[in-house]
Amino acid sequence: MALEVDNRLQVLQIYRLLQYIHENDEAQIEEMVNLGVENLINFTEPQNGKGALHMAVAANNQDLTRFLLSLRAHPDIQNKRGHTPVMLATELGNDGIVKMLADHDADMSIQDNEGQGVLFYCIYPTRRHTRCLQTALEYRADVNNVSLQGTHVFQLMCQHAKDCAPMCHMMLAKGADPNATDQKTGVTALMEAAKAGSLDLVRDILKRGGNPNALDQKRMSVVHYAAMGGFFEVIVLLSAFSADMSVINVDECTALHFAAATGDINCCKFLAQRGCNAKVKNLDGFLPRQIAKDAGHKAAMKELRKAEQQRGKENTDETVLTDLWALTLHDWSNEYERDLLQAFDSEKASSEKFVSVLTTLGAPVTQEQIELVVSFHGIGRDPTVNINDFIKGASYIKKPYLLLSYVPKKKKGGKGGKGKKKPKFVLPMPICTLPPEFKPRREDGGPPEYMMETYNTADIRQLDQEPPSEHPVVDDTAWYTEKPDKIYININYLVKNGDIEALELAFSQRIPVDVQDPYYKTPLMVACSIGNYEVAKYLVEKRAMVDICDQFCWTPLHHAAQAGKVEILELLLEAGADIDAQTITGTTPVMVAIQSTHLSCVEFFFTAGANVLMENKKGMTHTAEIVLINRVRKVLPSCSFQFFYKFNVMKLVDKIQQSTAMDALK
Repeated sequence: MALEVDNRLQVLQIYRLLQYIHENDEAQIEEMVNLGVENLINFTEPQNGKGALHMAVAANNQDLTRFLLSLRAHPDIQNKRGHTPVMLATELGNDGIVKMLADHDADMSIQDNEGQGVLFYCIYPTRRHTRCLQTALEYRADVNNVSLQGTHVFQLMCQHAKDCAPMCHMMLAKGADPNATDQKTGVTALMEAAKAGSLDLVRDILKRGGNPNALDQKRMSVVHYAAMGGFFEVIVLLSAFSADMSVINVDECTALHFAAATGDINCCKFLAQRGCNAKVKNLDGFLPRQIAKDAGHKAAMKELRKAEQQRGKENTDETVLTDLWALTLHDWSNEYERDLLQAFDSEKASSEKFVSVLTTLGAPVTQEQIELVVSFHGIGRDPTVNINDFIKGASYIKKPYLLLSYVPKKKKGGKGGKGKKKPKFVLPMPICTLPPEFKPRREDGGPPEYMMETYNTADIRQLDQEPPSEHPVVDDTAWYTEKPDKIYININYLVKNGDIEALELAFSQRIPVDVQDPYYKTPLMVACSIGNYEVAKYLVEKRAMVDICDQFCWTPLHHAAQAGKVEILELLLEAGADIDAQTITGTTPVMVAIQSTHLSCVEFFFTAGANVLMENKKGMTHTAEIVLINRVRKVLPSCSFQFFYKFNVMKLVDKIQQSTAMDALK
């Protein structure tokens, strides 16, 4: 609803108003609206039809947009191309402005000059565009909008299913047509989802009524598109919904021709078993096997040769089935496994109930075929069907045709011999680094919070052979001296350098005092590990957490014990640190001090009441106690046994055999 200018005064005033909007001058804007021509805020400039609200939205200025709406700017104003402010905001991903315009009764059903509604502008793989889509759907945007070129919005969104699958699910939940089709090409939304390999989206479309046997202008089916990408799971899902695997396109190519080009063995085998003819030649005269051979896929070529040999042979074993309807039922039962198990009360069911449940769930079989399946499961007047056996299919389907045959088998471990290779070394635990979601960036999009801004003091551009003039009037160095580039360094480097002033500046910029670097180290841990008492005291006064852990569950107390600084230990314990904190291996600070041979720290821990009877997680209690006493004895060979008796350490010896203990103490 745009008002076009029809005289020079209106043209001058609308351009002046747009200039004030560009300058974000709210006072001048309000004056122009109040004193200018009537309804000036809803006029558009004559060249592109841009209005006041268009310019504010295009600038992503949420406050200015709210101000213009308060001056009665119409939210449905359109430019020369038919774009409304909602469309512009949606395309930019500004969900706040979209919500604001929607609250001011913006019409979500308006289309531009190409017949595209607001949902066409949501198809971008970002969270902001997803929120814009949610807002548009809440305010009844048309989920079945078709452009003037014949493009369905849901079909277009499925083209980007690789990145926008959650949006497609939202569209389906709001009533999008599962059989949405491009009127020019005939490609359906299901074909686009299968082409992208989005298994969940294909399943959602099929369960909402999508046609798996639709053909496009080139007679390509959804099976062709799934085979084109080698998406085996998607092909199995299509078979469960009775998709025709034997369709031939205008180039006389079957799905096997596309699967052979990808070299996927499972796709080739499955398509051949489910009715795709391996002996069909395309217009170029190539069999699927020849295509696989030219592409260098030897395994697929062997599988296709087997399919050619099996083609046309009848099943001689009457105890099992290989008919297409039976294979489709087997695929269907695996897809609806959860529904089947919930429908039956027990593992076994009578034939009447079995037939009733399958009919209710819409199994792709007739009454006679169901009775035939029952006959394979039970014998007698009242046969019963084991539901788990029916889902596995081994009782009525030939073994090579079962879905379990596509599951890779585990290799059996052979007996050990002389020529056996050594097993590959496996780390006892993975190398852990801080995930990206726990490394928040600055509000302006800068580096993570643990990276601090500083200057490159070694910049060669600061050096000059000619010294500056002594007189300030003659000194012109300010004209040609360049400021050094900003660089970012880890905040823990500031701790290692003892730069308390830089740390104070960092914390004044709302950087958390317990910020962690990629290896989970906080500034307090680094200060304790290097033994810097001043920095540690400063951080404790800043209320740094004294019991925070890194990826190995080491606390600052562990790091201080390894550094051997008793004064830092006293500082941490006074701040409330846990003296018996255990690492991922059960090591306590006392054990760390013993392993580092710091007798003063060990004596401090014993005096402070540390529990020396704690065990690590290896379960090697006796060995750990021997090592504990042996390490302490090695710290000071002249140390008398009174030291051990003083802190009740010798009580550990009672648990160890006397000979072993004496050998350890010698």
